[in-house]
Amino acid sequence: MNYPFVPDDPLLQLALVLVAGILGGELFSFLRMPRVTGWIATGILLRTTAPWHGGFSGLSADTAGELRPFMNFVLGYIAFTVGAALHIASLRNAEKRLGLLLLGEAIVTPSVVLAIMAVVGPLVAPEVMTLKAAVLLAAIAIAGAPGTTVLVIQEARARGILTRTLLGAIALIDMVAVGTFVFAADFLAEGAGEGVSWLEASPAALVTVAREFAIAVGVGAVSAFAAMGLTRTVISPAFLGPTMVAVILGAWGGASGFGGSGILACTFAGIIVSNVRHDTVSSTQAYLHSIGAVLFAAFYTLAGMNLDVSIVTRVAGLVGLYFVARFAGKYAGAYTAMSIAQAPDRIRNYLGMALIPHGGVAVGLLLMVQSDPRLADVAETVTTVGLAALVINQLLGPSGLRLALSHVGEVGMAAPRLLDFLDENHITVGISGSTKEEVVRTLAAQLYTSNDHPSIPLEEFIEKVLERESLSSTVLGEGLMIPHAIIDEGDEITGVLGVSTKGIDLGAPDGRPVHAILLLATPTADRKRHLEVLAAFARAITRDVNLREQLYHARSAAHAYDILHAEDAEDINYFLEDAITRSK
Repeated sequence: MNYPFVPDDPLLQLALVLVAGILGGELFSFLRMPRVTGWIATGILLRTTAPWHGGFSGLSADTAGELRPFMNFVLGYIAFTVGAALHIASLRNAEKRLGLLLLGEAIVTPSVVLAIMAVVGPLVAPEVMTLKAAVLLAAIAIAGAPGTTVLVIQEARARGILTRTLLGAIALIDMVAVGTFVFAADFLAEGAGEGVSWLEASPAALVTVAREFAIAVGVGAVSAFAAMGLTRTVISPAFLGPTMVAVILGAWGGASGFGGSGILACTFAGIIVSNVRHDTVSSTQAYLHSIGAVLFAAFYTLAGMNLDVSIVTRVAGLVGLYFVARFAGKYAGAYTAMSIAQAPDRIRNYLGMALIPHGGVAVGLLLMVQSDPRLADVAETVTTVGLAALVINQLLGPSGLRLALSHVGEVGMAAPRLLDFLDENHITVGISGSTKEEVVRTLAAQLYTSNDHPSIPLEEFIEKVLERESLSSTVLGEGLMIPHAIIDEGDEITGVLGVSTKGIDLGAPDGRPVHAILLLATPTADRKRHLEVLAAFARAITRDVNLREQLYHARSAAHAYDILHAEDAEDINYFLEDAITRSK
């Protein structure tokens, strides 16, 4: 019996795309460029050179479309993971920075893009560039690339204020983009500027935006709470990961069934799970980590196959203008927001560059323009310019993000360091109090708002700290105090740092006011690191006047973090791997 070979089977196509993407990614990695850039470039190359009409490979121009369910799952996984990064308790001290960034993305970025495209665009291509097209392109410009951003950060092993800001903001930025686009599309569809006043068109557009978000929140919440209920009652801990995969599939499918956004639904599901059962998110990420490279390599190679480079030549001037306008808008929005937030200069100067990547949500919004009959008069212009500029952004964006991370000194900082427990969430600037007990209680209360607080009750921990303080004062002089307690349970040291520019009189042996109070909770199993932290802080504060003065006069928790985790702060916050190597 003959079994004919069928070259266009979706699984075979996925295998070919995956292998090609892996090879392309490795080549770009060898050239010291992000793998994601290699995957996208490979996809573009496959679209350009593969034998589309038959042949052994079975690849065709429709391959990416035929594998849409796979791409939707990966987009859902990205959205869920990004939403899970929005853990509210962990974003303490970053709210102002994130809030202002979102305002910059919602107002400054689209305003700059709209102004450039509406004024200069008609001069470049008067036959196709209209105000309606400019409005839609301005809304789409807001969207970022959560998957690309997370991937580059992981590949760079980055950690720091810029990294934290990006991970906390990218999900919210895409929400702003979807909301702004839906409002703009319905606003224009209602006939604004074409016989209908802007005031008449706005209410209907706002109703559509509210409906879109209501569906996403509702479906995401139902999926998340149903799964968490099952894991508490029926499903064993070993199946937490698979259950969260079902949440992703259910949230996307449910939202799509109601005519809503699958990306938003998965994002809200991730936010809910992260803030209700944060440990479950870790289980999901661990479960999918082993195949994460497979998912991303195939997804971004397919994304590259969606982009036809040939369209660039048709409207090259507009494409270049839109790319420049989007970069200018992103940079202006981020720079303005970080200036108002008084973020460290390095973050203010490079955050705009880190926001260059443009990804899956933008593609989805462009497809919405293409499929909406109300926007048919500008669909070709918007999709052609948007997709062509997306090619440039996806090829240059990852490298721009990597360059920004490198310039702010956050590349490679995810390697274990002595003070990893002192992230921005564990630092307070402007602490006050008149007694040791008041200061300890204030810092202990902050420590117990985090996920990694000691396992013993708060009052019991405070009693242990004060009991240790009564035996021997931990006020060391030079403005430093390190109250602490040894607890029986737990694996790793945790703590919180309080900084007072004015200083607090706590009876220091040298008579000086205390400016920095480091409260530590040390498990018995981690006493060695406890002693290292004590020694490193005492040595750095007493010997390094520059570091001491910078820390004592830090304007915000972000500035204090920047001081302690800077490359030149290795005396106080060294890499543990380096310490082990030196000891050997």
